[in-house]
Amino acid sequence: MTDTVLKTERKGAVLVLTLDGAKSRNSIGPELYTALREAVIDASDDPQVRAVVLTGANGYFCSGGNVAMLKASASRPRGQVSSNTDLLNALIRAVYDAPVPVVCALEGGAAGAGASLALACDMLVAAEGASLVIAYVKVGLTPDGGATHFLRGALPRQLVMEMCMTGRPMPVERLADFGLVNELAVPGNALTRAIDIAERLADGPAAALASIKHTVNMAEVNGLTAQMALEADGINRARYTEEAAEGLAAFLEKRRPVYR
Repeated sequence: MTDTVLKTERKGAVLVLTLDGAKSRNSIGPELYTALREAVIDASDDPQVRAVVLTGANGYFCSGGNVAMLKASASRPRGQVSSNTDLLNALIRAVYDAPVPVVCALEGGAAGAGASLALACDMLVAAEGASLVIAYVKVGLTPDGGATHFLRGALPRQLVMEMCMTGRPMPVERLADFGLVNELAVPGNALTRAIDIAERLADGPAAALASIKHTVNMAEVNGLTAQMALEADGINRARYTEEAAEGLAAFLEKRRPVYR
């Protein structure tokens, strides 16, 4: 068992989800995979929640899976271990597929499954001096939770190999050079900056943002023709919505749009 608990806090239309486990640097396991996944799904279904911020307490984002639990899993049936991996994958998909924007506030570092969780978010604010660690190789394991997918989509192959084959911490400053980190914050200020971003997104057109997120995600698998067809469908649907009517009217009237 991990000592980490999931804390929730509403700040207007923004839901802040905080991993809090001081003894384990906010490590996560099957119970947290499920609890966090359900929290993200509930937020997606709540019309009063228009953006989510995911963060960790105690000056660290998430240290990933508890090592003692990972060692103990070797004595359990293979199917049970696979089930735990399925729970992690379901969490990653819930964050990645959520129709609401999800912003990560990363202090200190993110390791293993914690790194995958951070990378699954739509935007990433990291405190200066923090790092991402794909440390599985140090205990004879291989990456999971979509880590190689997210990293390879943003970084050169050789840099991904370095991270995965050596397990060395990669400074967020270097990752920011490649666009993997949206904003660097003063240490201790990542959550404040992430909430600022989430609040701006929450003021935007919710349906359009959900469509944009889906369309951008699909660009990773679609060819040009399929992607253009998806974009055409998206904008043709959007132009008949109340959001578009308000946005276009506000533009012509030179005022700020008010989306509901």
